[in-house]
Amino acid sequence: MNELIPNLETDGLEPAKGLFRERWDILKRNRMAYASYWFLISMFGLAILGKVLTQTVVMFDPKVVRLSEKFLPPLTPFTSTLTPEEDSPALGVYLLGTDELGRDVFARMLEGTFVSLTVGFVAVGISLTVGIFIGGLAGFYGRVKLGFITVDTLLMRFVDIILCFPTFFLILTVVALLPPSIYNIMIVIGLTSWMGTARFVRAEFLSLRDQDFVVAARSQAIPEWRIIFIHMVPNAIAPVLVSATIGVATAILTESALSFLGFGVQPPDATWGNILADGKTFLFDAPWLTFIPGFTILFVVLAFNLCGEGLREAFNPKLRSTP
Repeated sequence: MNELIPNLETDGLEPAKGLFRERWDILKRNRMAYASYWFLISMFGLAILGKVLTQTVVMFDPKVVRLSEKFLPPLTPFTSTLTPEEDSPALGVYLLGTDELGRDVFARMLEGTFVSLTVGFVAVGISLTVGIFIGGLAGFYGRVKLGFITVDTLLMRFVDIILCFPTFFLILTVVALLPPSIYNIMIVIGLTSWMGTARFVRAEFLSLRDQDFVVAARSQAIPEWRIIFIHMVPNAIAPVLVSATIGVATAILTESALSFLGFGVQPPDATWGNILADGKTFLFDAPWLTFIPGFTILFVVLAFNLCGEGLREAFNPKLRSTP
């Protein structure tokens, strides 16, 4: 009897992989996406570390002003006799130099990393919530008529109307009318970037609502909200995750642009955008004030986009390249 059971090792066959393991292996084969994944993991760790070291255990204080130490280039050791010892940098050296007020750029970048990534993820969380809700309604109840128009047509025309407005200028207008606050920025970015998610979810729901498992769930009189959230949303989440990854990059870029223009997070709180804005006046005298936040934004946004492309390849069989 045992002779009839194939031996995977001797027959040269590999055991079946789980879905997560299969997609992880596909992501690993995309070297740029895999490297971007670990780069973003390190940035998340740096953001949490920065939150702790700049606000909880204040080892690096981004708000200390040292006028006698302004415009020091990166890796300058602390040697001033005019600055109190308690205001000296934690490591005895200004790792990324100082700005026009003598503030430690490394400490400000640590604080800005947490703020910028938080804005990106919270804004995308808001946009995903709204997008899944609108797209789910359009896809699941699309055939229901409200007078002379279907729910799907009504919601999708609403999405088209919102897409007609230039997104950044709409955000700029709303933020200019509201009090300057990081919470207002996250909410405004989130509420103006859900349309793509809604379209993805609608398309997935349209393909799923006539599938056998949905028909079987309906035949068992399972409540519709359970069918939507327990059965359909998990099966429609793959393209949403890809869209969310790229959406985080867009939200970070939008927040940086708003802060650069003076409509974002206000000083003395630091973000990559307002650090970049502070440095633009001193581009030739202190170029590191522009290059450090500028290249950080560039690499983080690029990493999110590359990681999103890797996830798209992993979740979409048509895009998978043969090893």
